[in-house]
Amino acid sequence: MGTRRYDPERRQRIIDAAIRVVGSKGIGGLSHRSVAREADVPLGSTTYHFKTLDELMVAALRQANEGFAKVVAGHHAIEAPDSDLPAELAAVLGEWLAGDRDGVELEYELYLAALRRPALRPVAAEWCEELAEVVARRTDPVTARALVALMDGISLQVLLTGGEYDAGYTREMLARLIP
Repeated sequence: MGTRRYDPERRQRIIDAAIRVVGSKGIGGLSHRSVAREADVPLGSTTYHFKTLDELMVAALRQANEGFAKVVAGHHAIEAPDSDLPAELAAVLGEWLAGDRDGVELEYELYLAALRRPALRPVAAEWCEELAEVVARRTDPVTARALVALMDGISLQVLLTGGEYDAGYTREMLARLIP
């Protein structure tokens, strides 16, 4: 029996491969086998690190969510009491949608996979909850959730229609929700 080479990056390579598989083949193309092939690791490695496909999808979704979290973290003015909150939130959405479009679509594909895979729901909700927490410091929890829901809806419309993102419209609609 050969000695097993210690490979601390293998788990990460498997997650990255899963994200690439979903990006090229969609959720339907995701399997332990397709990910093992993409990561160039033995099939047993993917099942060792991720017992189920749901576990692998949770890890992929969590990593995909980091893209949006980084954009939010870069907008410190969201929390500044004197900033224009609707404009800041509209800018966050604009920056995220203007970034890596394939990455944004991939995030949404994994996010919407939670409809059929209940194990993904808590992770799918994380980005909403984290943003709502930040926004609630400027408004209140109910308004914050409504603002995040509107941002989610606008993002989805832009992605599904292939339309241009309109920051002015977004700012105006968000402002209507703030008492």
